Amino acid sequence: MRFLLFSFLLVLSMGSFAQKEKPKNYRKFDERTFHFGFMLGGNSSGYSIYQKFDAYQQFGLKSMTVRSQPGAQLGILSTMKIGTPMVRLRFMPSLSFQERVINQVFVDPLDMEKEILNEERINATSLDFPLMFQFRTLRLNNFAAYFLVGGQYSLDLQSQQDATQKFDDPFIKMKKHDFHGQVGVGVEFFAPFFKFGFEVKYSHALFNGLIQDNTRSSIPIDKIYNRGWIISLIFEG
Repeated sequence: MRFLLFSFLLVLSMGSFAQKEKPKNYRKFDERTFHFGFMLGGNSSGYSIYQKFDAYQQFGLKSMTVRSQPGAQLGILSTMKIGTPMVRLRFMPSLSFQERVINQVFVDPLDMEKEILNEERINATSLDFPLMFQFRTLRLNNFAAYFLVGGQYSLDLQSQQDATQKFDDPFIKMKKHDFHGQVGVGVEFFAPFFKFGFEVKYSHALFNGLIQDNTRSSIPIDKIYNRGWIISLIFEG
């Protein structure tokens, strides 16, 4: 959240350096109710993960960490002006590719001086449906900044929710359906016939996504929430 606030203040200060009025590009943009475009982006996905309070005593779990991994996404954009050009409703269905790594360190039950490392690499290919409110500043020549807030429904096409577990090679199962809260900031630059945007967005799941099936990997875990950062380039006409 601090990063988002800093980013928003930074992009606002960028516009303050303009000293004089310049000819405005794409003057008709704010007159139209609907606009369409596309998005190219990258993401860094991770988990907010919580282990059970007695994970060490009961299951021998010494530590558990999550390593975020880079991913990519592609989406199509539709926006609708709500009364004023400063407020818009934005819908941007997208296809995203994500990866997270969970590292667990267990005590070897046969030798308490030894450790067993378990690495879980969880991939996801998701259809995301974010619905956001966009609050934009007034245009300063051909520049504007904005703030985003909203939610997202995600469908993981690669989910192993219904897969059969292997006794000798267990894995962590995550739910196929998920709901997120999202906030973000961005800047817009108006060209003669289209608008180019750059934005940073943070997403965090609202519900526990773990499927607890009492395997060696999942039983020490209490809750897992999907989270991630999304950086996007947006072209809108």
